[in-house]
Amino acid sequence: MNLLERELHYPHGDTLPAPGRTFEVAPGVRWLRMALPFALDHINLWLLRDSIDGVEGWTVVDCCIAHEASRAQWEQVFANELEGLPILRVIVTHMHPDHIGLADWLCQRWNAPLWISSTDYHVARVLTSSGDMLAGGEAAADFFVSHGLADAEALAVIRGRTNYYANMVPSVPARFVRMLDGDEVRIGGRAWRCISGYGHAPEHISLYCEELNALLGGDMMLPRISTNVSVHAGEPEANPLRLFLDSIDRFKALPADALGLPSHGKPFTGIHQRVKQLQDHHRDRLAELLEAGTVRPLSGAEGLPILFKRALDVHQTTFALGETVAHLHLLWFEGQLQRRKGEDGVWRFGVFA
Repeated sequence: MNLLERELHYPHGDTLPAPGRTFEVAPGVRWLRMALPFALDHINLWLLRDSIDGVEGWTVVDCCIAHEASRAQWEQVFANELEGLPILRVIVTHMHPDHIGLADWLCQRWNAPLWISSTDYHVARVLTSSGDMLAGGEAAADFFVSHGLADAEALAVIRGRTNYYANMVPSVPARFVRMLDGDEVRIGGRAWRCISGYGHAPEHISLYCEELNALLGGDMMLPRISTNVSVHAGEPEANPLRLFLDSIDRFKALPADALGLPSHGKPFTGIHQRVKQLQDHHRDRLAELLEAGTVRPLSGAEGLPILFKRALDVHQTTFALGETVAHLHLLWFEGQLQRRKGEDGVWRFGVFA
């Protein structure tokens, strides 16, 4: 446990759900933990006891990526954890593959509706049908080149990664129910309030239940790692870090002892402290880049090792470079650094005469 984690409290200690099984963390709320084939090796999913139109069953929150191992884990859940009741609804917090990948499979399997924000639904539809400009293809490679990535091998991998998203999200349901900030979703007789968040995904939806004092925080409120906040080829002029910092600030309005149910890591209390930790973390990273950028103008690739000290593979580099650019963009948008494109076509951020 690192020093920041010691400032939080984990009410269930190191207890984790067994594969294919659930663990109750609040009345009517069951925790699933499914493996992912990445450095971030798991995702937390949630089963909420529910009743819709007089039918007893379950609401699922998030789905895991579409691959055989996760389908097999779901089959174990169907057999062992549903108490003979159906899945009535599938809620997806946002459009990233580990959250929406199996949504269509689950919805078709149980004839259940998908609930999601409109923005994330439509972005997912585009990415499943027209190529992945976020993580791969020519557009992504050109974007990374414009921010200083020059490694020919890495760029070849990125250019060849045209179906990265669709491989993990082969389809999304043809219809959905829209969730909006401030909406109240009734689940099992309890009210869950939608809280929109920006910067990590187009329109991420977290859900807070006052009766249970519990927050299904998705990726907006993680206890151990900092959520990835990136600029990408699809929105190259974005300022997502400002959006993210403003979004998490809203969680300070929740009770200090609210139970955080994150998509990665363990259930925890200490949401106010975690907001402060994340804000401090990004403030310090911004200060590092600002100091370096006032010495000489920096490309994103030149700023990357300032923020990320460890060795990175190509997959990690795309996320890290996108996040570095997000920090440089905030400094640029707020007038602390200027931006210029060099004769080599690379954007650099600094203080120019």
